[in-house]
Amino acid sequence: MQGIKISGIASYVPETVIENNDFTSFIETNDEWITTRTGIKTRHCAMNMPTWKMGSSAAEKAITVSGISRDEIDLIICTTVTPDTLIPSTACLIQKELGMEGCMAFDINCACSGFVYAVDMAQKYIAAGSARNVLVVSAETLSKVVDYTDRSSCILFGDGSAAAVISPSDTSYSSFLGADGRGSGYLKASSVHPVTHPLFAAKGIEPETDENDHGQLFQDGKEVYKFAVATMPMIIEKVIEKAGLTVNDIDRIVPHQANIRIIQTAASKLGLPMEKFFINIEKYGNTSSASIPIALTEAIDNGIIKRGDKIVLAGFGAGLTYGAVCLEY
Repeated sequence: MQGIKISGIASYVPETVIENNDFTSFIETNDEWITTRTGIKTRHCAMNMPTWKMGSSAAEKAITVSGISRDEIDLIICTTVTPDTLIPSTACLIQKELGMEGCMAFDINCACSGFVYAVDMAQKYIAAGSARNVLVVSAETLSKVVDYTDRSSCILFGDGSAAAVISPSDTSYSSFLGADGRGSGYLKASSVHPVTHPLFAAKGIEPETDENDHGQLFQDGKEVYKFAVATMPMIIEKVIEKAGLTVNDIDRIVPHQANIRIIQTAASKLGLPMEKFFINIEKYGNTSSASIPIALTEAIDNGIIKRGDKIVLAGFGAGLTYGAVCLEY
């Protein structure tokens, strides 16, 4: 299988930091309760910064780090569940900001699995000869959709972005992706705009509405947790098996940063020490598709992941979606 490498990666998080105790002014909670149950201490908030702007900030840095010129990038894939506009795509807005007119550009919505899905799509485009280099941008402004009256979920999420330039390589690569739409109701954010077309009135039709579709994020925490603790170790095992390796061959696993307990459970099921996993959830919370590349950037910048290391990136999210890739950094 065609190998790929991460030629450059960078992240961007907004300046405003929300601490656990900031929630105490409007919901019943405290720092100890949040920390012990989630592992989160702080998260960042974009305030009025648009999603595309965060994404382009990370992308510009990633391209510089890669040493690859912008005209050598043939495709931009943006992963987001919080686009600023339904049309145009966030990828096209990022392309405009970066002055990269001409290359392909589109968005995908795979929720928290988005970065893994996009990396695999990049590999497929490169393997098919349709792209030399692919820019993957994951940008999320979850503060726009979080329900701040739900104390069990509003504490979990943060805003942030990261981007990676994916290029061909002669190293090994494997992936394992999937989805289970039966769990689509466990984590969702619905539209607040019912259809009110004049033709409806002409036909005497009243648009149907759902009192639960209030446009904010809804999470069935119990069901999502059950899915996550079963799925995370499974996809890690599957992708390593497809690579013809064992868990002992892997230098570092970068999981989706959703909840420290999920990662601890996965490590236990795999018989691995927590040191094998890179974790930074305490600083950023759950930034959906941006969480894995933000963590990967930090691990690389701090010398925890080095060139030649075999790594696994593993995520799960709304959809329900899941996926893992195994590659050499």
